Amino acid sequence: MSGINVNGDRTKVAVLVSGGGTNLQALIDKVADGQLADVELVKVISSRPDAYALERAAKAGIATAVAKEQSDVLAELKASGAEIVVLAGYMRVLSPEIIENYRNRIINIHPSLIPKYCGKGFYGLRVHKAVIEGGEKESGATVHYVDEGVDTGSIILQEKVPVLEGDTPETLAARVLETEHEILAKGLEKAIDDLKKGDR
Repeated sequence: MSGINVNGDRTKVAVLVSGGGTNLQALIDKVADGQLADVELVKVISSRPDAYALERAAKAGIATAVAKEQSDVLAELKASGAEIVVLAGYMRVLSPEIIENYRNRIINIHPSLIPKYCGKGFYGLRVHKAVIEGGEKESGATVHYVDEGVDTGSIILQEKVPVLEGDTPETLAARVLETEHEILAKGLEKAIDDLKKGDR
């Protein structure tokens, strides 16, 4: 695929979703208020037709698609002209073909401090339940590149949040989610910068 824009044009970003889309909304809001002025959200692709994230995208005027098969996801990405792909609550493992086509151009947000509490089976409230049961004093969120493994790509950035006495998986999840909303945008900016510099 073509290289990243270096002539001042906005970087085209596609977002893959499966659920409510609060991280997507955070990106939409940051594009709208100028915090992500160099980003154009060109398409939101969902693995599920009932994902509320699709409504968020439509309200923001962003093209949407539902793609259950990985071949369809790849076709939608190519058709969108996306230069970077963001996984925001996407509950599928990407095919090797997608990863190869977008090598070092796919980022994910995970609700723990990788390499702790990540990998196969660690998603949603399961992550926060495991953190609490593990007696951890802190958790957090990680933005990382996506490779052929599950949560194994190189880390872009992390931010810690405290695990408080009396926390439930739900209360910890809410605290971590607030951090996700902030660092996903920062991680996207860093990924774009790395590509422009040729660091990736």
